[in-house]
Amino acid sequence: MTYRITGLSPDQFAMLHKMDDDQLRAINARRVIAATSQGFPCRVTLEDAKKGESLILFHHVSHDVATPYRSAYAIYIRENVRQAAEFIDQTPPVFEGRPIALRGFDAEGNLRNATLALPGQADARIRELFAADEIVYIHAHNAAHGCFSAAIERN
Repeated sequence: MTYRITGLSPDQFAMLHKMDDDQLRAINARRVIAATSQGFPCRVTLEDAKKGESLILFHHVSHDVATPYRSAYAIYIRENVRQAAEFIDQTPPVFEGRPIALRGFDAEGNLRNATLALPGQADARIRELFAADEIVYIHAHNAAHGCFSAAIERN
């Protein structure tokens, strides 16, 4: 089973980068500076921002489906990134060193199975979920904070 993990398209966030701090606050978003080089995971590049980098923290609907499994939470994106990351049959840097919750969904957006991947286990757990034909895609979330990390699809 082969899979593909992609970051979110930066085009959908272009307007956020043009907003000043007051405009961001008006939509419950914030411009933040990474205090460390871990703990500020960008959902476009799928790697942690470096200490001192500017990011935007905002509310994002990650699973926009007409089922009870619709999901939204706060995420970070680096400012002015131009290209979404893509990983084929390997996990991105944001999965390293943190437990990842993996949620497997069917074609209608209903949860069919889920598992927890401890550091170093994500690849194996993704392959285990995709072993079931009913799993069409997987959403990865940071297990501790609950925020969306990346979408995973069959390749």
